Amino acid sequence: MSTKIFCDIADLRSIKKFNKKKIVKGFTTNPSLMRKAGAKDYRSYSKQILKMCKNKPISFEVFADDNNSMIEQGKKINNWGKNIYVKVPVVNSKNKFTGRVIKELNSQNIKLNITAVYTSKQTKKILSKIDKKTKVIISIFAGRAADSGKDPVPEFKKSISMAKKFKNVEILWASVREPYNYIQAKQLGCHIITIPPTTIEKIEKFGKSFDQLTTETVKAFLTDSKKSKFRI
Repeated sequence: MSTKIFCDIADLRSIKKFNKKKIVKGFTTNPSLMRKAGAKDYRSYSKQILKMCKNKPISFEVFADDNNSMIEQGKKINNWGKNIYVKVPVVNSKNKFTGRVIKELNSQNIKLNITAVYTSKQTKKILSKIDKKTKVIISIFAGRAADSGKDPVPEFKKSISMAKKFKNVEILWASVREPYNYIQAKQLGCHIITIPPTTIEKIEKFGKSFDQLTTETVKAFLTDSKKSKFRI
């Protein structure tokens, strides 16, 4: 099974550029990326993105913190386009499981991307709230788990195993830290990996031998030492 690459970005110029790449099969955004990209109005900014990205799947996140408001926002976001996945965090800021939101939106045939997932226990809870028809992505945050000294791989293995019973569910490797994560995601059998633009460009250059890498590294050190006119 091939692992699809999604681009994790909200910057308009980057979306325009990466939407043209065959390697990029979709996009993910979040409120933090939207803010970084300079979005002032969430709805109108999202509409600008959708003008460029008409065919590939794209995730837009709710940012309410209670169930009813999340459901309301989710319905509105879903109406912006047919290629939209409504992104819902697995818990709210008070660490309360958003199962009611997931169940309600899923039952209305709204495609979901459940985000900020870290454990297979959370995956199990999500799977208990959905049908076997409407598409659901479960985004597991590998990089952030590893940043805190936790190995995310066992959680992926268990989650992927559980999701096999659902043809409509895809497991996504989120919070990429290095290009090699793409290889890891493929080896595990993740359906999707979402990657920032600069890392996608590194993946496109995969294939250099260790000899090439050694020579390039040594040349770089030599060049910098000459530029600095170092003497010993």
